[in-house]
Amino acid sequence: MDQLLFILDLTGKKPTFPVNDQMTNKPQTIDYLVRSHIYGHGRGWVFTPRHFQRIGSAAAIESALRRLRQQDIIRKLSRGLYDYPVQHPVLGTVAPSADAIARALVGRDAIRLQPAGAYAVNVLGLSEQVPSRIVFLTDGPARKVKIGKQEIILKRTVPRNMAAAGRKSGTLIEALRYLGEKQVDDQVLSIVRRQIADEDRPILRKDILHAPAWIADVLRPMTGPESVS
Repeated sequence: MDQLLFILDLTGKKPTFPVNDQMTNKPQTIDYLVRSHIYGHGRGWVFTPRHFQRIGSAAAIESALRRLRQQDIIRKLSRGLYDYPVQHPVLGTVAPSADAIARALVGRDAIRLQPAGAYAVNVLGLSEQVPSRIVFLTDGPARKVKIGKQEIILKRTVPRNMAAAGRKSGTLIEALRYLGEKQVDDQVLSIVRRQIADEDRPILRKDILHAPAWIADVLRPMTGPESVS
């Protein structure tokens, strides 16, 4: 190993350290760039190789991810799907959230997602039970991925059902659609009303135009200031 020569400037200025050429202008390796990108997102991030496509070739990225797996830095969830797992002091390695998985599945594509079915009901606090089949409506390709006992489903739907995608009003509409008109009682209405903040009301007022008539009738009274309880 080359030794660094210590040069003391007798004029009182700070000493300088000549640097070995091998220590400067060293290109950052693919592994380093991939690892830094993962660390930058933090634990709980779910990703696919496509998230690193600007860093290197597909083969180089796959190799880097394989080495990070071998080092137990990341975990492979399913084919082409990884996460930087959360480590709990008591529970150990924590499973990734459904939202994180869904975001990774859409990757870098301009695809919208909307929680639907029993999952939308759970997200709004209308049920404490987390479904084993978590459904997201999408305007992109349909896809399924099974992680442990949980299945994440991206279900392609018509544009009308995606009109409020990504907003609370969209989840409200889908949750009520799943419950059905006869299951919407006073308790459900009370929970739904508490979910609607003042800033949500103008948006909800517009989005119910895309909802089934009975759902629009349920939500419309909650879109005005007089609905605050």
